[in-house]
Amino acid sequence: MSRKIFCVFLQKESEGHEFPPYPGELGKKIYYKISKKAWRQWIIQQTKLINEEKLNMMNAIDQKKIKKYMQLFLFKNIT
Repeated sequence: MSRKIFCVFLQKESEGHEFPPYPGELGKKIYYKISKKAWRQWIIQQTKLINEEKLNMMNAIDQKKIKKYMQLFLFKNIT
């Protein structure tokens, strides 16, 4: 049986994750407030951003940049 949540990205009830898809407090927030469907949309957007901006995910500065983009994309503000 799937877990239902109110997704703040889609603004409707949708299927939630089985476990936090990201580490730490932000991962918990995503677990409770972002649906699987919204997360899939973020993964597509993330891939585009990494490619377009030539980000290196081994670089701490680029990791922070993609995290900021993720927060903006999913929550429409930086939290």
